[in-house]
Amino acid sequence: MGKQVTEMLKGTLEGIVLAILSGRPAYGYEITAWLREQGFSDIAEGTVYALLIRIEQRGFVDVEKVPSEKGPPRKVYSLNAQGQEYLEEFWRTWSFLARRLEQLHEGGR
Repeated sequence: MGKQVTEMLKGTLEGIVLAILSGRPAYGYEITAWLREQGFSDIAEGTVYALLIRIEQRGFVDVEKVPSEKGPPRKVYSLNAQGQEYLEEFWRTWSFLARRLEQLHEGGR
């Protein structure tokens, strides 16, 4: 990933992770692996875990500790009602920005 993509991703990663969690509960490594499969290969696990802590503190997710076959229990995150509201606002904002950027790309029409 180039520097520009990395910088743009910083502003949208929270929404991306919430969108992942809107589909199903997941733990940190699963989220990181999915992002990497989608081409976001430069994302560090630490970045995702720090983001998960932030969205947990903001009350956007519910957390359940699930036993692991190896090591300590895993924290499984699921989107709650507050997180769903925030995600809906994220998509509205994204749509607004995408439309405006497309207009600029087409010559400001």
